[in-house]
Amino acid sequence: MKYKVFPKARILFFLALLSPGFAFTQSLAYRTLLSSLYDSEFPVLKPEQLSDLKSYQLLDAREKKEYEVSHLQDATWVGFETFSLKNVTDLDKNKPVVVYCTVGARSEEIGKKLKSAGFKQVYNLYGGIIHWVNEGNPVYQNGTKTNQVHTYSQPWGIWLTKGEKVYD
Repeated sequence: MKYKVFPKARILFFLALLSPGFAFTQSLAYRTLLSSLYDSEFPVLKPEQLSDLKSYQLLDAREKKEYEVSHLQDATWVGFETFSLKNVTDLDKNKPVVVYCTVGARSEEIGKKLKSAGFKQVYNLYGGIIHWVNEGNPVYQNGTKTNQVHTYSQPWGIWLTKGEKVYD
């Protein structure tokens, strides 16, 4: 038995799938974007897999002005354009590292540099700070929770569905 789906219903269903508020917290469009940005061989951790952040060394691979708007609690800023392995000499190469940026592209590149430098367990935060906040997780500014999130630019800001968008 075939089911007849009306054209308008099909279009509405497709639009609902793309909308950030549909049954999934993350839209199909955002998941598709991320899959095109990531190296499938580089390990990621999703926000729900990070129940105890204290078990990880958290590194923010965004630029300083982005980090200053907000970041994950206890994250260390390492930057992207200015990144240097000299800035991570105090890190334990045997303790897990989670690197993040806005969506995960820059942090993956920094993660690869860390792995090449001998860090044993390096992960990219799936979806970056945008997905982190969209999943209801907190970000901080000067030790205090904030709703502000630097989204890199206005076009990237469309993916942030929770919090206050900040960009230059």
